[in-house]
Amino acid sequence: MELQFLGTSSGTPSRARNVAGLALRATGSKSWYLVDCGEGTQHRILRTHYSPMSLRAIFITHIHGDHCYGLPGLLASAGLLNRSEPLLIAGPPAVERFVRGVMESTELRLPYPLEFAAIEPGWTTATLPDFRIEATALSHRVPSFAFTFIEKSVERRLDRAKLERDGIASGPGWGQLQRGEDIDLPDCRVVRSADYILPGRRQRKIIVAGDNDTPALLAAQAEDAHLLVHEATYTEEVLQKVGPGPQHSSARATAAFAEAAGIPNLILTHFSPRYQQVGNGPSMADVEAEARAAYTGNMFLASDLQRYTLDRQGALGLLADT
Repeated sequence: MELQFLGTSSGTPSRARNVAGLALRATGSKSWYLVDCGEGTQHRILRTHYSPMSLRAIFITHIHGDHCYGLPGLLASAGLLNRSEPLLIAGPPAVERFVRGVMESTELRLPYPLEFAAIEPGWTTATLPDFRIEATALSHRVPSFAFTFIEKSVERRLDRAKLERDGIASGPGWGQLQRGEDIDLPDCRVVRSADYILPGRRQRKIIVAGDNDTPALLAAQAEDAHLLVHEATYTEEVLQKVGPGPQHSSARATAAFAEAAGIPNLILTHFSPRYQQVGNGPSMADVEAEARAAYTGNMFLASDLQRYTLDRQGALGLLADT
């Protein structure tokens, strides 16, 4: 499974970071998925190997502009590229009103159908390729959700030692058994696929959260998750000064939740533009130090255009070409 961050800033873009957007794809799949689409997302996509033509669905966590203002431009560009395949847009009901309002007021006509899904607590879908997706309600100033992506299919592995022990020679029959098909042998034996398939590995599970001041709301989803992508808008010191009004999480709160929940991989994102890489004042080093003090797992602070892979064993790594 592959993730690429298209924007990692909160509220407004900075010179180094665009606002929210995340591309997600199952390894080897032709389709990909987009979580949030802040202003300028299509410009970031131009710097990746992703294309609006193969985008299968867009998931908007909430209606705030830094998570959805990029939608009209991306949809229009896909139309100019002569996209014809349907595109699903899933998000709170306000997302559909926003998109349809822009389309009407700007007379935007698309050569492909849009399909809208109104997200509410407990929403799930298994109709898309690659993933089953579940929505979890979060705590923010407007309805906000996390989307959990659960791998739909796990490769079948043959018990080769047992096949050889039972005198079943390698050949096309092994491929049929791996596909779940029973086979007839020349000696009249019937070989059942189920007798020679090893137990499958655990399906990979990724949680991508929208804005949220209460990470513990994800406790049920976190039980068997391999990766959490969650905001860390502030450090705890700044959060105390800002107050609870914005309803965001600190790096410490997010990291402490991931630690308590036993999530093995954590990517922090959605950083306030006040945190700079270098210079005086609050820095990204402060965010990282606070999170690492609370979390002992495999953790990254996301940057724009960084690519990550989650392998079949659930190990997360940063690709070297980013």
